[in-house]
Amino acid sequence: MFKHILVPTDGSALSMNSVARAAAYAQETGARITLFYAQPEAPSVYAGLGAVSNAHLSQDLQTRLDEAATEILDAAEKVVHDAGASCQRVVRVGGKPYELIIAAADANGCDLIFMASHGRSGVSALLLGSETQKVLAHSTIPVLVYR
Repeated sequence: MFKHILVPTDGSALSMNSVARAAAYAQETGARITLFYAQPEAPSVYAGLGAVSNAHLSQDLQTRLDEAATEILDAAEKVVHDAGASCQRVVRVGGKPYELIIAAADANGCDLIFMASHGRSGVSALLLGSETQKVLAHSTIPVLVYR
């Protein structure tokens, strides 16, 4: 059985349902959970020609991104603890969440990635892309997709 599960979350209801199911699985099997959040990079605050529009804007944006990550992971951690399982938390910053998810699973020695899928298909899946699909395509670690 799997002993260390990476559970990516974005804070959405679907993602939190996945966290709850992964937590129940971990509690039943004695597996550990690493909750993961892929934090977007702060956007550039330049107003053109190298001029900064507001000297504090960059720090304000970073603070808001950090607060969002903390809020999302706090909620996920509560779900895990309420299920009687234990977890740790990891945040990585970058523009390609699927790469961050795979890197976090590798770096933390996870043997399963347990993630949600929005279930998009057809043109919507093609246009919007799917981080889950990308993880499935690129991961060498098993991926369990919860719908």
